[in-house]
Amino acid sequence: MPRKLPKSAPALPEVKIERPEAAKDKKQNFYRFGARQKPDKEFEEKVVKIDRVSYVVAGGKRMRFRVLVVIGNKKGKVGVGVAKATEIPNAIQKAVRKAKKRLIDAPIKNGTIPFEIKYKYGPAYIFLKPASAGTGIIAGGPVRAVLELAGVTDVLSKMLGSENKINNVFATYEALIKLKRDSNETSRTPDKK
Repeated sequence: MPRKLPKSAPALPEVKIERPEAAKDKKQNFYRFGARQKPDKEFEEKVVKIDRVSYVVAGGKRMRFRVLVVIGNKKGKVGVGVAKATEIPNAIQKAVRKAKKRLIDAPIKNGTIPFEIKYKYGPAYIFLKPASAGTGIIAGGPVRAVLELAGVTDVLSKMLGSENKINNVFATYEALIKLKRDSNETSRTPDKK
């Protein structure tokens, strides 16, 4: 038999908690758009390479993950980042943060680069050449990732040195920096007649 409260017990007052307007809007937006929908990102991210690396300590080996990420908006901005962490998602976040600090404006004219360039970065040797409209990106994986996210639509390229993805991504990135610098210098110098 359930226990009954005495009739003399006072009723508890009803308490209403008011939430600020911002919190209400946030909750409404959360349910309206769905929990799984992601906000629009300013930059696209592409994970080029994930490696499991280890280092030796007194107790044995410590495993970590190294991630190479390229970010870009396909409108001329591109960045590259390499980071390590104990878990892959953390490594990707760190690499994206580093890439955002290294953003550059790639020189793009009519969907291609202004002129051909050969660039050496460590053992990697890269060759980039402008192409006519409709050619597409003729490039290997690491070079293609950088050029696609930079917004280049037509280009010819060749990796002539090392096949290491990190070195080739940085070679392409540095080549775009050099292209930008050289194209600025040529635009400043007057024509000799």
